[in-house]
Amino acid sequence: MSVRVDVRASAVVVLLLVAALTASVVLIGTGDFPIPAGDVLRTLLGDGDAGQEFIVNELRLPRVLVGLLVGAALGLGGALFQAVSRNPLGSPDVLGLGQGSTAGALVMIVLFSGSATQVTVGALAGGLVTGLAIYVLAWKKGVHGYRLVLVGIGVSAIVTAVNGYLITKADLVDATRAVVWMTGSLNGRDWSQVWPLLGLCAVLVPLVLGNARALRTLEMGDDVAYALGVRVERTRLVLMVAAVLLTASATAAAGPVGFVALTAPQLARRLTRSPGPNLVPAMCMGATLLVVADWASQRAFGADQLPVGVVTGVLGGVYLLWLLVTERRAGRI
Repeated sequence: MSVRVDVRASAVVVLLLVAALTASVVLIGTGDFPIPAGDVLRTLLGDGDAGQEFIVNELRLPRVLVGLLVGAALGLGGALFQAVSRNPLGSPDVLGLGQGSTAGALVMIVLFSGSATQVTVGALAGGLVTGLAIYVLAWKKGVHGYRLVLVGIGVSAIVTAVNGYLITKADLVDATRAVVWMTGSLNGRDWSQVWPLLGLCAVLVPLVLGNARALRTLEMGDDVAYALGVRVERTRLVLMVAAVLLTASATAAAGPVGFVALTAPQLARRLTRSPGPNLVPAMCMGATLLVVADWASQRAFGADQLPVGVVTGVLGGVYLLWLLVTERRAGRI
């Protein structure tokens, strides 16, 4: 058994992990009751006083962990979709999976006035149904990149219209609650969101990494992959199901946080300068982006605290415009 180690990619992963952990410590110490970084570390190691233990372990640590897990799940899900579709625009944001999860959550909020747990289940179910619909509609002797993206854009438009209709049918209280959820936010996240997301990631991440070599082969084309012994459709289906589950669970935990799944894999690829899907760098980049964006949403706008989805949406929108211009100049679109 042999393992190829890319020194630059490994260094990028280490630096991203350090950046994510540093940003997490700073974020835990940020708030109406600021705590120095040294005290945060001591409290995490079990050496803080009672007040710091409550603030760090019960109020702020779950929010940061949800941010790290959601960012990692979105980064990995985006890398999978972009690799399967062989298209930098093939992300859950463009394909409509976030809108599908939103539709499931809105059904629970507007039609059933569901609890937080029911909204989470609805968002997960909505993402899965949307992913299945995209896969079935894009199937024609296999699933190919541009067809997948085009079908996803069409499904996204339909689901967005459904979401708008559901909002118009909601009463004022439910509509306000729905709009807050649709923005994408980490406010009020606690341990009840951490454990399910952590468990799902613990199952799906090893499954995805175990199929990384087959995924690299798929990027060379189906014919080459068949010739090298890869079970193309089985591998593609397993990876797409994993990507849908990662995206839907992240959306269920924090709402539709926009553009992390689009930007994280591309930024990771540019940093590593390595071909292939760059799954681990994309995952680390997604976690870092979301934690830094959460810090910016709390501290960069003075007294006004914004939902993290607003910050990622602005930054991601700028990046999407730059990506479209770059792809057009290169003659790929």
